[in-house]
Amino acid sequence: MNNLKSPFYLTLVLLMLMTDIFAAAGKSLEKANNDPQDIESLQSGARNFMNYCSGCHSAEYVRYDVIVSDLGLTDEEVKQYLMFNTQQTFDTINASMPQTDAAGWFGQAPPDLSLMARAKGTDYIYSFLKNFYIDPSSPTGVDNLILAGTSMPNVLWELQGHQFIVEEDGVSHLELGVVGKMSEKEFDIFLRDTANFLEYLSEPIRNARRALGIKVLMFLAFFLMLSYLLKKEIWKDVK
Repeated sequence: MNNLKSPFYLTLVLLMLMTDIFAAAGKSLEKANNDPQDIESLQSGARNFMNYCSGCHSAEYVRYDVIVSDLGLTDEEVKQYLMFNTQQTFDTINASMPQTDAAGWFGQAPPDLSLMARAKGTDYIYSFLKNFYIDPSSPTGVDNLILAGTSMPNVLWELQGHQFIVEEDGVSHLELGVVGKMSEKEFDIFLRDTANFLEYLSEPIRNARRALGIKVLMFLAFFLMLSYLLKKEIWKDVK
């Protein structure tokens, strides 16, 4: 554990964070505008994650039964629509692809996404998923404006379509060359729901914590008023 506090380790972490920041500096991030309290959006995001992300990415800090209770789903619904590689709802969300195989195919194992929204932010996730474009020189056939040289393929190409990078007046932007199954508006909603679910995964207790916080503040406000009225009653005869 002492190694975690070493100057070398701290420097390495700082360099990794700086690399991510500079990698995304070439294009400003778009706002995800997601709402972690929107249960319907979280349900859609859970479906998106399980169908398009969980094949390669795990979320090993979250169990399926937590999703059941938080998102208003039943055990049967989760087992039928969200659980593809396990049988019990108390299991954590693991990737279907073996990590050793993934590391061999992509150069490194895809990261666990439990805390990705905390580490990168939902704006980053939304912008990253939206900005893939065709690049014949890339091993995967695509690259990304937000994270150049990414080893992740564009798993959402069927929904979004194929984008191509265009240079105009020294500025790069993307144009849709091949239309996907979804319209631009539908795909935006898809991405926002997915980013929303990833934010939920990073802190499943968030909504319950905020609801409890509001109740505590109301409790304190009530007793503050009660204390004030009691003080006035006790001291009313004191001049």
